[in-house]
Amino acid sequence: VPLGVWVRFPPEVQNIMSSNKKKLNLDIVWFKRDLRTLDNISLEIAANSSNPVLFIYLFEPTVMNYPDYDSRHLRFIYESLLDIEKKFKSYSLKLNLLKCEAQEFFEEISKKYNVNQVLSYQEIGNNLTFERDMYLLDFFKKNNIKWIQHKTNGVIRGLKSRKDWKKKWVDEMNSKISLSDLNLIDKTEVDIPKKIKSYSLNIINDKNFQPGGETYAWMYINSFLKERHKGYTKNISSPINSRTSCSRLSPYITYGNVSSKQVYQFFSKSKNRDIRSFLSRLQWRCHFMQKFDDEPSMEFDNINTAYNSIRNEYNKDLIFKWKEGKTGIPIIDACMRCLDKTGYLNFRMRAMIVSFAAFNLWQNWKNFSHFLARKFLDYEPGIHYSQIQMQSAVTGINTVRIYNPIKNSVLLDPDGQFIKKWVSELKFIPKEYIHEPWKMTKIEQEMYNFSINENYFSPIIDIEKSRKSASEKIWEIRKGLKSKIYANKIIKKHVNS
Repeated sequence: VPLGVWVRFPPEVQNIMSSNKKKLNLDIVWFKRDLRTLDNISLEIAANSSNPVLFIYLFEPTVMNYPDYDSRHLRFIYESLLDIEKKFKSYSLKLNLLKCEAQEFFEEISKKYNVNQVLSYQEIGNNLTFERDMYLLDFFKKNNIKWIQHKTNGVIRGLKSRKDWKKKWVDEMNSKISLSDLNLIDKTEVDIPKKIKSYSLNIINDKNFQPGGETYAWMYINSFLKERHKGYTKNISSPINSRTSCSRLSPYITYGNVSSKQVYQFFSKSKNRDIRSFLSRLQWRCHFMQKFDDEPSMEFDNINTAYNSIRNEYNKDLIFKWKEGKTGIPIIDACMRCLDKTGYLNFRMRAMIVSFAAFNLWQNWKNFSHFLARKFLDYEPGIHYSQIQMQSAVTGINTVRIYNPIKNSVLLDPDGQFIKKWVSELKFIPKEYIHEPWKMTKIEQEMYNFSINENYFSPIIDIEKSRKSASEKIWEIRKGLKSKIYANKIIKKHVNS
């Protein structure tokens, strides 16, 4: 063809030429439950790579529509991402917030770029995210994409034996903190495929909830070390004092605003009794995440199948009143209302509301596990399902604990401060009746301008009778051969550490 003559090739030839054009190499950092810039191995690898780097967080519609997801989780995640964005801007880096399924994103980006490696942390998530990751693992292999997944909180994926697990966990917690110079990251601009849409959220601040982000995480860490840890051991079970005496780090660890390793190393040199007690619970937390990773079916199934024959009747009315904090048992109602408005309850109160639903109301944990997952701001699947099964006594290996809400109320909220804060109907009831207002005589009710059926609720269940009935049913199964056989298998698999 003479110089200067324009030649228009047919479309099929143009497509071949276009596909043969060398695509730009690309590394992708996929933020999941590792929403931090410090101790983030993905960032360290990206800083040492010669390829352009694309930073993404994917708001996946299927994940957001799953029954364990709530707007409180979305807000916390988004606040955490804004905090990363702020830090990235000082390095001229961009974090892309995208709304699409992970499968769709990686399929589209692979058409446009030669994806060299995807960097992320392992997610000890629900069944949905597990299946998504299995699909992506296959997709990456077929497309010659290296997927580097880092350990989360010392959990060992594919663990064959729990022998020496605790020692391995301590070794992991004492290992080197990852450092990265974000200035070294290649800043070549990367275009997002047009099919993939950006995501933004108009955040409405709610001071009742802890705000998300690495910056806030370290504020909580420092305030706990400086002052708030005093009385931790004493106040850990108190529904009102625990709100300040406990570390309150759980949502920040859940979404990876800080790693367990960072927290462990920050506090490990302290000899203070309260701090040491706190660290033991950090290890306990990861132990349950390891259990769930080893047996993810516990999101849906009893870990001990001998208990499949019980709690098969669903009482919609009882569960509704429990969810709404209208059971007529003040401490239970205060807990449920507090959880709804703040996303937080201390461990003892969490165990008690599960015990009440499972034993006193005799409801299957499967009927309320996703509800509680939506309510807990710090919802961590690995802890959530393990604990709910434990507190419902369907493991066959743990102590059967049927919490008496009245005894716990008198012991842990003696003056009714917590109750009065969250159950406003009882604000003017004297402390001698605050735990059992139905015991007030008609004259006493008139004295306080209060009516048990008009201003509050009568108990929806007889606590003592329901406790006795539940205990008999549970122990009948627990003493049986089938329960013992499965219990031995569970101990062999999960307890030998």
